Amino acid sequence: MFLACFFLSLGVALAQTECSGTVVSSDDGQPIIGASVIVVGTTDGAITDIDGKFSISVPKDGRITISYVGMVAKTLKATKNMVVKLDPENSALDEVMVVAYGTAKKSTFTGSATNVDSKKLEKVQAADASKALEGM
Repeated sequence: MFLACFFLSLGVALAQTECSGTVVSSDDGQPIIGASVIVVGTTDGAITDIDGKFSISVPKDGRITISYVGMVAKTLKATKNMVVKLDPENSALDEVMVVAYGTAKKSTFTGSATNVDSKKLEKVQAADASKALEGM
């Protein structure tokens, strides 16, 4: 009898609940496909499907973090039938330039540079793009 009570109480102590919901954009309410849903403090996670829906097992009173590229990540208490609205991240991207030795941000580039228009490249007879860019 003691062992039966012990195993039943162990199951209650390690109880996990099912957390499910939908991740949408706060801008237009469209579902976000491929957002990461991770249980805080673990490596357990899930990804939203084509409708923005997810389902994951979390410990009782657990928290989840939802993130997506270009959106501000949110950490929330896990519940059933959640609707999570992610806000877009409004950080400005710096222009990136391709230079002969790699890439550089436009704001830190100190040499001279020019834009090569596609119409200029059409006039050049070359076997590949790198040969067409030479001398321009």
